[in-house]
Amino acid sequence: MRIRHFAYVSLIALALTGCNDALDTTQIDLSSVKNKVEQPLPPRILNAMAAKGMDRNSPILIRIFKEEGQLEVWKAKTDNRFDKIADYKICAWSGRLGPKVKQGDRQAPEGFYNLTRANLNPNSKYYLAINTGFPNKYDAVNGRTGTDLMIHGACSSSGCYSMTDQQVLEIYAFARDAFKGGQTGVQLQAFPFRMTAENMFKHRMNENIDFWKMLKVGYDNFEVTKRPPDVNVCEKKYVFNQQSSGAFSPAGKCPEMSTPPALASALSSYQKTYDLAYTRASKEFDGMAWYDPSEAERKAVVAKTRKGRELAYAPTGTSLEAGRMMKVADLEGMAAAKTATTVASNTAPTATPAAEAPATAAATDVALVNPASVPVPTPNPMMPQSSQLATAYAPAEQAESVEVASKKPFWKFWGRD
Repeated sequence: MRIRHFAYVSLIALALTGCNDALDTTQIDLSSVKNKVEQPLPPRILNAMAAKGMDRNSPILIRIFKEEGQLEVWKAKTDNRFDKIADYKICAWSGRLGPKVKQGDRQAPEGFYNLTRANLNPNSKYYLAINTGFPNKYDAVNGRTGTDLMIHGACSSSGCYSMTDQQVLEIYAFARDAFKGGQTGVQLQAFPFRMTAENMFKHRMNENIDFWKMLKVGYDNFEVTKRPPDVNVCEKKYVFNQQSSGAFSPAGKCPEMSTPPALASALSSYQKTYDLAYTRASKEFDGMAWYDPSEAERKAVVAKTRKGRELAYAPTGTSLEAGRMMKVADLEGMAAAKTATTVASNTAPTATPAAEAPATAAATDVALVNPASVPVPTPNPMMPQSSQLATAYAPAEQAESVEVASKKPFWKFWGRD
């Protein structure tokens, strides 16, 4: 089994010549790892750090792009700006593009999350794991529910972002070293796709487009500054890099806010370039939009890779492999047909016997990716208990205002070279 596994991941590595996690990462023999929690980063990464002016223990940031199936690790250089140091092909993520809304929907989170040392799980049954921190303040105040949502190994996902064991060994090491260097919170940015003008136009018909436009503000701030944006929540919305003398309360009214002048100027220039690119995309793809494939359709593309492996091993492929551009009229027709089918099933006088019911894509997904034998990772250590949720996001008290006012404004950090 080990020889066959090694041969497979080596072939994948050769195919992914553009990825930094290619050959050296997949060549790690896990049987030779004596202490996975303290396993050092490989020499190729340490050499790349030195070449980019990065200290081994400098802060990191993690970015995830579902559609492309990529997880990136960015690391601070000596000028406090971040540069990408590694990227990995996500082995499995469940559901479709779009945020996680409720427990059991099999969706992987999208949004901005803060990871602390407590989010590291060295004893995971999925080799190693990092809790995403879902639900965060935005999720909780909007009534979104879910637990045990991880970045972990084993290549099997039910709402998580699952990597190979070799990959998560490195990702865990990046976070561990950053915490040892004094970083208290690692920002995780999880996006449906790279938020380029072309992608935003292609996905304009998706029901989540307004949510994605909100995430794009944070995406743009990072693209401009190459520093993790300061993230707050008010009026049940994300806000990024805003100066304010008042407190941010997730459910409360936003305080008076302003964008630092230097940042506002940089964002304005970035937006002009984006607008031109969006206009070009609207002309190139006039009358077309992106069909977002189901999880079952993504699995079908990579089905052959599961042969000879454990049941729990369930790569899902990427949306780029299984999706496609379609005529808007055809997409609207598919949506109408789906709505009609849902209405008909909900109003049927009697339920179809289970033995006669056709297998749905969702049912197939659960059977393939969530077998009973798959262990469950540990709960989110940062998630408030249900009894605390009712009060956790009430309007801010005066004490919170004092705390916010004394916090070092993010714009001063951004403006310093």
